[in-house]
Amino acid sequence: MINLLDIMVQVFLFLLGTIALVVVVLYVIDRTQTKHAIRRNYPVIGRFRYLFESLGEFFRQYFFAMDREELPFNRAERTWVYRAAKNNDNTTAFGSTRDLRPVGTVMFANTMFPTLEEENREITPLIIGPHTDHPFLHRYIFNVSGMSFGAVSVPALKALTQGAKRAGIWLNTGEGGLSEHHLNAGGDIVFQIGTAKYGVRDDAGLLSEERLREVASHEQVRMFEIKISQGAKPGKGGILPAAKVTKEIAAVRKIPVGQASMSPNRHIEINSVPDILDFVNRIREITKKPTGFKTVMGSFGWLEELCELINVRGSECAPDFITVDSADGGTGAAPMSLIDNVGIPIRESLPKVVDTLSRFGLRDRIRVIASGKMITPTGVAWAVCAGANFVVSARGFMFALGCIQALQCNKNTCPTGITTHNKSLQRGLDPTDKAERVYQYAMGIRKELATIAHSCGVSEPRALRREHCRIVQADGASMPLDELYPYVQAA
Repeated sequence: MINLLDIMVQVFLFLLGTIALVVVVLYVIDRTQTKHAIRRNYPVIGRFRYLFESLGEFFRQYFFAMDREELPFNRAERTWVYRAAKNNDNTTAFGSTRDLRPVGTVMFANTMFPTLEEENREITPLIIGPHTDHPFLHRYIFNVSGMSFGAVSVPALKALTQGAKRAGIWLNTGEGGLSEHHLNAGGDIVFQIGTAKYGVRDDAGLLSEERLREVASHEQVRMFEIKISQGAKPGKGGILPAAKVTKEIAAVRKIPVGQASMSPNRHIEINSVPDILDFVNRIREITKKPTGFKTVMGSFGWLEELCELINVRGSECAPDFITVDSADGGTGAAPMSLIDNVGIPIRESLPKVVDTLSRFGLRDRIRVIASGKMITPTGVAWAVCAGANFVVSARGFMFALGCIQALQCNKNTCPTGITTHNKSLQRGLDPTDKAERVYQYAMGIRKELATIAHSCGVSEPRALRREHCRIVQADGASMPLDELYPYVQAA
């Protein structure tokens, strides 16, 4: 009988020899290669630098960063979303961990006479596109922003559509076209037309009116949003890596399978301010449904020119809504130079857009939708105070799906199955369970938004005004938002 100990010794020696051989091979490779100075100077050991570099963001997130330190979203913000999505108790004790002293901190002015429960009102519904054949009457303030099919996985999309339907909120398709997964849940859909015209393009990549009519024929497609620019990459089109262009996604987008898809940096139909109105009206005439556009603000002169032109042509030609996106990133993959440096953040751009529309008498004609890092009731309430009619979020709903901010959205390696088409990774995302979390998150925002409104003494969130919000200034004192951005009357 072979001695078990001898076998174990032989296995150990074999493994030791294998490891030694691997180390020698790696040593030779590292010592002779010329691309990486660290590996050339410190063979084998230098390779651990890349491992530690990749693991660093995870260790910082869970072990080293304080609750309010991280970007783009800190642990306190993510935890609020996670707890709301699970319908857990979101109360805290022993005081706030939020530092109320930094410049720009938002706080709300409570009243001595808060709204009583019997004085509460349902959120007032608003009409979008009153001059269209199919105007959209929508009640709820907080909705799902654009996440393209392709950028997000099938299980994630199913969960989003089912949860949004149950909450009674709309879901924006993003620029990736309309799939059966968008329609199956039966909820309200906003169809986004990106610069590549995915889903409504012809073989040359131009707008296909026939395919646009086909999309518009679905009753639950309630509005059309022309994406001029987005917060992740102002002035640059969408990027979908080849690994994400599956057969199904290619069929929906009307593009070749397995090839990276790069959207143009603007619509070829839009070369001037009049072209914006012309293209909006062209889409609206074809679809017979409310049509607007989404943009990141970089300047405001063009918006004033647009408003002047609307008043010349008549208010019927105005876009039915403008989605104002913040310039500090989004779900899409983008060059760091654009994410970090281009465009104006929502805190500055939203009040100015609202004031510009007011000055030209178009505030009630054009609905304003705010987008950009507003994933908690605080951000949503600020946007309503600033003048937004609706608020949309993508990353908030990604957290509700279980996103851990792994920052791998563009690599097809998302560990939670949200932004990957790797079946083994998608397996961890159960659409039924996550649809419930999407619903609960939307309801959590709705509940606490009403709580803030009632504390300020108004009967519903749409009654919030700029005087209800205060912003901390450089001298440490806070100033009401209506003093920072005084109300503007029509000229």
